[in-house]
Amino acid sequence: MELSEKELSSSEKEIEITLGYEEVKNDIETEVKKQSKNIQIPGFRKGKVPMTILKKRFGDTLEYEASEKVANTRFWKIADEKELKPIGQPTITDFNFKPGENLRFKVKYEIVPEIDAKDYTDQKIEVPDFKIKEDEVDKEIDYIIQSNRTLGDAEVIGKDRNYLLDVILYRLKENGEKENTKGEKIEIDLSKEGVNKEIIENAKNKKTGDSFSFGFDDERTIKNDKGEDEKVKEHFDYEVEIKGIKKIVLPELNDELVKKVTKDKVSKVEDFRADIQKDIQSYYDRQSEEILKGNLITSIIKNNDFNPPTTLVNNILDQIIKNEIEHQKQHGVHNPDINALKERYQKTAENDVKWFLLKDDIVKKENISIPDEELKEFAEKDAEKTGISVEKLLNYYKNSGQNEKLLDKKLFDFLKEKNNIVKVDPEKYNKSETKEEK
Repeated sequence: MELSEKELSSSEKEIEITLGYEEVKNDIETEVKKQSKNIQIPGFRKGKVPMTILKKRFGDTLEYEASEKVANTRFWKIADEKELKPIGQPTITDFNFKPGENLRFKVKYEIVPEIDAKDYTDQKIEVPDFKIKEDEVDKEIDYIIQSNRTLGDAEVIGKDRNYLLDVILYRLKENGEKENTKGEKIEIDLSKEGVNKEIIENAKNKKTGDSFSFGFDDERTIKNDKGEDEKVKEHFDYEVEIKGIKKIVLPELNDELVKKVTKDKVSKVEDFRADIQKDIQSYYDRQSEEILKGNLITSIIKNNDFNPPTTLVNNILDQIIKNEIEHQKQHGVHNPDINALKERYQKTAENDVKWFLLKDDIVKKENISIPDEELKEFAEKDAEKTGISVEKLLNYYKNSGQNEKLLDKKLFDFLKEKNNIVKVDPEKYNKSETKEEK
């Protein structure tokens, strides 16, 4: 037997195997006998056709087919002996055999590449420094007040915007006639942001049964005959017939409202405002943390780029697409374009595999682990909160992947500590990100 191995990439190899005929003769004959048991020729019982007849009928075909099976079996035996550790389905790329001669073939196979992660510390990593704007707490409180509004009957639309209208909307032609005499029944909430200014102004002092009109310009980009982007502007006119008016009554922001919306968890307006501010900042902090995590991963992959094994990438890609299809079904989208999904998520799958392998190497190099005593500490803290026994929690951690989540957290704590994290203005950050994408 002769072997020669070639490295095609960090994750792909090719081995050439030459076996003397005497080495494979018995195996080939055994395979031919197996095949002959399923062959039936007129005048002979199934599996009882003499070899001489089979040879005359099929020539070298049976031996050739048998040699392919023998080659496949021998490859896996050699792979085990030489610890080649192939992943996925190896492919025979070249096959050469004639009865009585050597069996020579090449096999291309993938392996998990040996990773030597570098430049994962002392890197400058920018993240947006999200801060609460002055009006954000007020906007949230306004939303809560709106959510607790009540409606009362009204005869006329006053000067403020706290009115809900049931109307029939008619689109008008250029000559002022209605396009459709039935119109469209809709609800207009004058208090909402984005309501056409003409609607707000022209609706004032109107009563049920009254009508008013408004118009607006719509500008959009289309492709012209030359395939170039061209901006077009259209004007639309409408007539509104008022069928009903409701007055929106907003509650006063006081301690009583605070108790109601928080279910007595908070009782003072000032504490309520402080809690909202804290919640918004916590949201921003989580968002910033996710961006930091993503940027750390992106930086490390960029510094250690390699071709990930196609087999692993395809496994991840299949799972991503499966989840996306399920997500789209839940939103009423059926028969999605699978090829488009593959194209969209290909890079994501590649980066997922790259990070999985790089992360594993970093964890080993830095001796990052979750010792049993540390895991027990987590369990004891959670046991106090949940009332579940420490033993049950430990068992849950080990079987639910919680141990991996804790290890991930420890790894990112290490990476945050060992890299230069720079907080920048969100607008500046977004501009630099847009430039990089281009």
